[in-house]
Amino acid sequence: MSLDTQDVQKIAHLARLALPDEEVQTYQSSLSSVLELVEEMQSVDTSGVDPLTNPLEMTQRLREDEVTETNRRDDFLANAPHSSNGLFLVPKVID
Repeated sequence: MSLDTQDVQKIAHLARLALPDEEVQTYQSSLSSVLELVEEMQSVDTSGVDPLTNPLEMTQRLREDEVTETNRRDDFLANAPHSSNGLFLVPKVID
């Protein structure tokens, strides 16, 4: 897939980038080569390949799920200007 200069300028606008006119050609070729690589990668047949989460044949060691911190809600709420029923009260922001 090849991009033209209008495509590059539109992408720059959407990305909120100030792209000087003299650099449009450079970005056009760079972005086009990236899109060509993506097209090439999409053409590879991966139907017989299982998804891979880890390249090593090992399982992840998991620790026991146990509470290590004490409940300090009352300490934290003591610093709040307003609280009610264990919750912080804040001013309404959205109407």
